[in-house]
Amino acid sequence: MTKEKTVKKETKKVGVKKIDYTTIYSKDKTYPIEEALEILKKITKTKFDASVEVHFRLGIDPKKGDQQVRGAVSLPHGIGKTIKVAAFISPENEKAVKASGADFVGGDDLIAEIKKTEKTDFQVAIAEPALMKNLAVIAKILGTRGLMPSPKNDTVTTNPAKAVEELKKGKISFKNDDTCNVHAVVGKVSFDTNKLLENYQTLLDNIKKSKPSSSKGTFLKNISISSSMSPGVKVVVS
Repeated sequence: MTKEKTVKKETKKVGVKKIDYTTIYSKDKTYPIEEALEILKKITKTKFDASVEVHFRLGIDPKKGDQQVRGAVSLPHGIGKTIKVAAFISPENEKAVKASGADFVGGDDLIAEIKKTEKTDFQVAIAEPALMKNLAVIAKILGTRGLMPSPKNDTVTTNPAKAVEELKKGKISFKNDDTCNVHAVVGKVSFDTNKLLENYQTLLDNIKKSKPSSSKGTFLKNISISSSMSPGVKVVVS
């Protein structure tokens, strides 16, 4: 190894500092949600306003179709982030949906554009029931990116203007992954703790209501919260 390479390797190690959180909290202990949120604010060291994420470990079998957990919920204080919404609708509803704040609005024209470019510069897609059959040609594009509208999370609707308005105000969707976990954002670290608490409780209540009837045993196994780049804090399951 040359001298130059040795210097570079040593320089790379300089400045790597592991933060000790043990004086603030224990990773092995569970905390009431109010205390956990306060801890999270202390251990989040990012220069940007990080998102607050909640992670639920569920007692379900993700391989069974009747044990899928998914839904949508309007958080009382939003998530501190404006999402981009695409609306697949009929021409007569375009004006109202645009007024509600949709970022991409159209029917077959919008579908054709996505089919051609494969670009999906939006986080949520909604559709009128009558347009769902038309989405078949881009179902693979939307599906693999988690953007396919579904009645189960209220993104297939006969009132698209209202749906867009709710999404813009902070309505979120949740769905379990293949490892039995549900991940969702409930706000920003800069939010007042009470607002984060209310958002968290609203989400928790909806997760509980979504328990599949075929799921036996403990449904909510554990809960943790974290920010975009922080370690997790375990929360008491209530």
